[in-house]
Amino acid sequence: MKKILTISAAVTAALISGSTLAAPKISAQSIIVNPVQSDLAVQVSVDRDNSGSQIANYQIGDNVRISATVNQDAYVYLFDIDAAGKITQILPNRFQSGANFLKANTTKVFPAAGDSYTFTIDGPVGLNKVLAVASKTELNLNNISQFQNNDSFATGKVEGQQQLAQALSIVVNPLPQNTWVSDTALYSVSGGQNTSTGSLFVGSSVPGSIVFLNGRQVGGANVTYTGLQPGSYNVRVSTPGYNEFNGTVSIRAGAVVNLNVDPVGNAVTPVQPVRPPSTANIQLRSSVAGALVFVDGRQVGSIQNGGLNLNLSRGSHEIVLIAPGYRTFVNVYNVNQGGTITINPTR
Repeated sequence: MKKILTISAAVTAALISGSTLAAPKISAQSIIVNPVQSDLAVQVSVDRDNSGSQIANYQIGDNVRISATVNQDAYVYLFDIDAAGKITQILPNRFQSGANFLKANTTKVFPAAGDSYTFTIDGPVGLNKVLAVASKTELNLNNISQFQNNDSFATGKVEGQQQLAQALSIVVNPLPQNTWVSDTALYSVSGGQNTSTGSLFVGSSVPGSIVFLNGRQVGGANVTYTGLQPGSYNVRVSTPGYNEFNGTVSIRAGAVVNLNVDPVGNAVTPVQPVRPPSTANIQLRSSVAGALVFVDGRQVGSIQNGGLNLNLSRGSHEIVLIAPGYRTFVNVYNVNQGGTITINPTR
């Protein structure tokens, strides 16, 4: 999606600060979720589905308007995640209507009446998300997005919905519980009236998931697979250390099917006469002193004297490195044995 000049489609994020230390969750849809019920509520929707509960359909060239509502005074942050994982911060922005503080029980529309810009769908084809996070206190998103020169919209420093959700969870983790919430709206983008194929979005709450369609490996999770002929497909999602998911979906021409998998349980493994140790010592090395280190969403320490020693269980782990003035580093590592990981984030 783009502004008349060029802007990516919009996703809304609204965060509300709270009162305890509840660890945020990342759902199978790669959405940041407050695990504690809050009396604060935010709702985001697109103009072809005011309920925000369906998947609205748009074609390349269509315009989109996004609405956000809060039931209490809050700061609202809006992000766009397109089918390729590109992230654009829509709110706050530098237009006249770009302030992100909303009064209780009011609805703000983007773009607002009288704004000198529009959101026009320009692809890619697939499933797009509008993420809304609302917070009673203003959030510092310097490690997530930044304004470049005179740009009207901030550009995301992270790529992909999983990394955005992880980065936002780190921002809200210190906040008291019950004071922030999130919401999402989905919409599908097709190439035109004569679209003869459909698309499938497969989401997973666990990094490292592999997707198979009709027995053929097609790639990872949290991806929209396009150009699928209409019909029934067997979907298998394999995640190291978890039970496999098997299911069937029906693909329709010109539509996007949204399938989200939350892997559970441990995969059954054959008993071996001799088992290797269940953990491995990892020496994390970095030149950025004081950088905060997160493993699987939880802070485990900081870089001191050039490194940090970690004792990790064998398997897949997501490691995040955050430091002021540097881009947030996010990567998934498959730990099989002890060793050294060197991370030097860029500015």
